[in-house]
Amino acid sequence: MLVVLVVLDAAAYVYLAGARHDVLEPILGTPEGRAVYAAAMRRTALDLGLIDVPLLVLSGLAAYALARISVRPLIEAREREARFAAEAAHELRTPLARITGLAQSRPADALDRIAEIALDASATVGDLLALVREEKVAQRLSEPVDVGAVARTAVASARREGLRYELDAADGAWVLGDERRLRRLAENLLENAGRYARGSVRVAVAAEGVHVALSVEDDGPGVPPALRERIFERFVRERDDGAGSGLGLAICRTIARAHGGDVVLEGESRFVARLPAFALHEDVNEV
Repeated sequence: MLVVLVVLDAAAYVYLAGARHDVLEPILGTPEGRAVYAAAMRRTALDLGLIDVPLLVLSGLAAYALARISVRPLIEAREREARFAAEAAHELRTPLARITGLAQSRPADALDRIAEIALDASATVGDLLALVREEKVAQRLSEPVDVGAVARTAVASARREGLRYELDAADGAWVLGDERRLRRLAENLLENAGRYARGSVRVAVAAEGVHVALSVEDDGPGVPPALRERIFERFVRERDDGAGSGLGLAICRTIARAHGGDVVLEGESRFVARLPAFALHEDVNEV
């Protein structure tokens, strides 16, 4: 911008110098005429400079604003990565410390307990990788998926001793999406419910206008009021008992939003994933 202004100022100065020279030519041979011409050109240079100052200020402010707008996504991405790395390091530090303590104290069942802790840490790493993958890989919505069938498969694989599962899956509840990811969403909701349920878990799939709703509810104590606004954040757990990685619900929400929907907590322990409904008679255009 400065170079452009200098070139424009030089061109304007040369033009004005020629114009005033022509006007003052009859008296330029006298000392007074030369003095008047020099004074006029000094005023011209000053006027051009005064015009440049606000232009430079405005261009500087515009450049600063554009730079901030352009760099903001990069800064936010770096902040998210740094926060994610810090949270992951914090979560993995605990099992490593427990393993170190067991190795040093050498109790009789040290190997069994170390193996159990290592499996938990491995599951946490798996959830971390899954969450990063869901956030960074663009969702491909490419095939009709029967949400009722997804729910039945998830319930069949989530059977836990001592828990009763009630399933009400309506027919014709189709969405356009990635079946593997939607199955993971359902499995994570069921795993979360099974962890806190006292005796039963209720699963329902229903058409709600332009949406398909998959709901999972347990008969446990429910999410404490203080956590209901944060339950979908990373590493947030209902109980600080070391069970789970605290990433399951965050993964659920990421998958649902990639499909154009969302997961919400309704009431104390009813999690509902709502996704855009798809009619089978519509043409399917792969994305």
